[in-house]
Amino acid sequence: MLLARAMINRPHILFLDEPTSGLDPYTSKKIHQLLLELQKQGTTIFLTTHDMEEATLLCNEIVLLNKGILIESGNPKELIAKYTQESLVIITNDVGKQTTVRFKKESLDKYCLDDTFSIHSCEPTLSQIFI
Repeated sequence: MLLARAMINRPHILFLDEPTSGLDPYTSKKIHQLLLELQKQGTTIFLTTHDMEEATLLCNEIVLLNKGILIESGNPKELIAKYTQESLVIITNDVGKQTTVRFKKESLDKYCLDDTFSIHSCEPTLSQIFI
């Protein structure tokens, strides 16, 4: 209701504080779609969230604070790349035995194209299963 009220006059700038906090995954996804559409239409959105997946999905620029002090800022993908030194893959066989494989980012360079950002497994998330 508050989000609808905030959008009624089609603002150029929108301030949102935890807009999906406490919502189920389906409703959160609908709000994310709405916010991305507003961005495409030119609305600037300032968003506070504790959900890093939400920040990565919705934000062009993020600022990380610790006790009110700015500790990092930038594009989410660039920040992820900056702090990713080691990757982890967990392989599970058909009887449930797991093997953890760790490797340095540089060891994949010979397999990746210049525009490769990440390599990961593709299991569905609980949010995707719920939806």
